[in-house]
Amino acid sequence: MFTGLVECLGSVVAIVPEPPGVRMVVEAEVIAADAALGDSICVSGCCLSAVRIEGNQLEFQLGPETLARTSLGSLAADGRVNLERSLRLSDRLGGHLVTGHVDGLGTLASRCDEGDWTTCRFAAPPALLGQMAPKGSVTIDGVSLTVVDVDPESFSVALIPHTLAATTLGGLAEGDPVNLETDLVFKYVARWLASRESGVA
Repeated sequence: MFTGLVECLGSVVAIVPEPPGVRMVVEAEVIAADAALGDSICVSGCCLSAVRIEGNQLEFQLGPETLARTSLGSLAADGRVNLERSLRLSDRLGGHLVTGHVDGLGTLASRCDEGDWTTCRFAAPPALLGQMAPKGSVTIDGVSLTVVDVDPESFSVALIPHTLAATTLGGLAEGDPVNLETDLVFKYVARWLASRESGVA
């Protein structure tokens, strides 16, 4: 479990083919310093296990499902990723509950830069938009954000200067894909309501 508060940016050192998947090597000094083999780390919204630690570098194995269903499949060397270690039960929950299980891909439809602030609108699948609400939470590439508004085809978020500087979201261009995870509580409530309506609950 994660909070969606990115701890640092990692740099992709290499993408090594390991059919049917790949091994991704990431330079991550802040996190690698106290990481342990097998640790769960949120990598741009995807919960991955550290399979090797060498100095400041972390290595992750990505299978076909991850490559096909997340934006990690399009990463190359010199790319950047948002990194967060898993939540301790004693930690403050500064963002919201994030599982690191990507629900689907969105696309940056537009961005409006106003001074140091940016408003981004993302196109997303209808099923995911149905799990969003204004002032609710959404995770974009591992970053916990508040939804500003939702329409039948897209939703928007406002990015503060710190988020733009400290995460990969500041470098997004129109058409770029992003990993989306909708709010965990929203999912359970929606599931419960659907079960009641169908007579299962």
